[in-house]
Order: sequence, then structure tokens, then C-alpha cells
Amino acid sequence: MDIHQILKKLPHRYPFLMVDRVLEIERGQRIKALKNVSINEPFFQGHFPYRPVMPGVLMLEAMAQAAALLAFDAAGVEIDDKTVYYFAGIDGARFKRPVEPGDQLVMEVFLDRARAGIYKFKGVTRVGAEVACEAELMCTMRTVT
Repeated sequence: MDIHQILKKLPHRYPFLMVDRVLEIERGQRIKALKNVSINEPFFQGHFPYRPVMPGVLMLEAMAQAAALLAFDAAGVEIDDKTVYYFAGIDGARFKRPVEPGDQLVMEVFLDRARAGIYKFKGVTRVGAEVACEAELMCTMRTVT
């Protein structure tokens, strides 16, 4: 899935879109997605000016966006102005390695279960072979009026 398809499926836009490409997707099971981390990211101006590091919360957000793509695909849902996808919880988040400009962050997210619009995922992000972040994510899909 390229950036044009991702933009049709996710409501996020620059500077908050954290998925550049989907490398693999197994419907209802797992997704593998990519975020190219550039020195031009706006958060690097303040985090940290002399040693730029991607904030951990944004690594979690990148995993959640990949999870949303997996959930939309599994449910056969096309996003519209009335469909909203929210974080509902994060458990066991661990940060193992800093992510710096020039890194490629690869997110692999597995769907653990889905019930009544609530989805539970297990995710891991890597830079090369090294784990950068891992967590369990809970998200919910809601229709707003």
C-alpha cells in the first residue's frame, strides 16, 4: 500500500501522518508498515536540538496508525467523516533504542482480538534488526453524528 492509498484510509495529515508505506498486510492478522524518519520532522526542533531523538509517544502513535490500517482492512471499513479511530489504552510500553534522523522505523502490529468495535493489538517497532519500541495497544472505532 503506497502513500496515496494510506491517505485515502487514514484521516491524519502532515505533520501527524506516521505511516509512509505498508510493506505487508495479512487481513485480520498482521501488518508491517514503514516510517522514514527525516531530520525535517518538526518535533526534532525541540526534542532535542543537540541530539535529535524521535519521542516515544510518536513511536506509539505510528504503531497505532498502522493498527488502524489493519483494523479498517479487517472490518472492510472505508473511512469517512463519521468514522473515528481512537486510542483506548496502552500497556507494557517499552523503549529499547533511540530513533534518530535517517532511521527507517518498521512497525509490525498483530491483531490480538476484536469485539464490539474495540481492538487489541501487540506491536513492535524496529530499526534494522534492533527493537526500538514494543507495546500492547487498545483502540476503538466509533461512528460520530
